[in-house]
Amino acid sequence: MKRAIIVGASSGIGHEVARLLIMQEWTVGVAARRTDKLEDLKNYAPERVVTAQIDVNNAQASEAFCQLVEQIGGLNLYFHAAGIGWKNSALEAEKELKTMETNGLGFVRMVGEAYRYFAKHGGGHIVCITSVAGTKGLGAAPAYSATKAMQNTYLQALEQLATSKRNNICFTDIRPGFVDTPLLDGSSNLPMLMTTENVAKSIMKAIESKQHVCVIDGRWRILVAMWRLIPNWIWRRIKLNS
Repeated sequence: MKRAIIVGASSGIGHEVARLLIMQEWTVGVAARRTDKLEDLKNYAPERVVTAQIDVNNAQASEAFCQLVEQIGGLNLYFHAAGIGWKNSALEAEKELKTMETNGLGFVRMVGEAYRYFAKHGGGHIVCITSVAGTKGLGAAPAYSATKAMQNTYLQALEQLATSKRNNICFTDIRPGFVDTPLLDGSSNLPMLMTTENVAKSIMKAIESKQHVCVIDGRWRILVAMWRLIPNWIWRRIKLNS
C-alpha cells in the first residue's frame, strides 16, 4: 500500500509534497482549513485523491482525520505541514497565543492521532515540518521558535516511546530554513531563501530513506551547527532582524 494523508496541503511545502506523492502513484488524502485550495491536487488523479476540511485547532479534527483514513482505505504515511508563525518583537498577545495553539495544541492533536492509529494497525511513518527556528530561542519570533523546539522534542519523545513499545513507527523531523512560501509573504530578501520545489524534493528523499532528522539544506546544516555552539550569554546579546 502507498497511502498518505497530508494536513496543511493547501499551499507551500505541504501542497508541493502532496503533488509529488500523487505523481508517484500514491493514494493521497489532502486536508486543510480551506478545501478550495486543494482542488488542483485532486485534478491530477481524481481516483486517487480525496480532499477534506481539517482545522487542527478544531476539537473535531481527530474525528475528521479518522474519517479521511477510512476514505482512502488505510494509512502508511502521515505528513504534518500545518503551522503558522510571525515575527513578533512587539509580543502581540493574539499572535503569540494563536501560534501556540496551532503549532502546539494542533500539532499534538494531529500527530498524536496518527501515532495511535499506527500503533493499533501495525506501524507507519510520521513526517513533520518543524524548523531550524527550534534550535535557539529567537527574540524576533518567541512563540514560533518555542513551538518549533517543542515539536522537535515531542517527535524525539514519540520515537523513544514507539521503540520501547516495539511499535513499528518511523519518524522524520524536517527542519527547513527560510522557504519561499505564503508564511513568509514572499520575502525574497531573506538570506539563503529556498524554493518550495527544491525543498519538497529533499523531503521526498528523506521520506524514502526514513531519515530521522533532516535539516534542509547544506548551508542551513552548517549554520545550525554553529548556532548550537554559541553560549547563551553571547546568544542573548545577538541582535537579530526584528
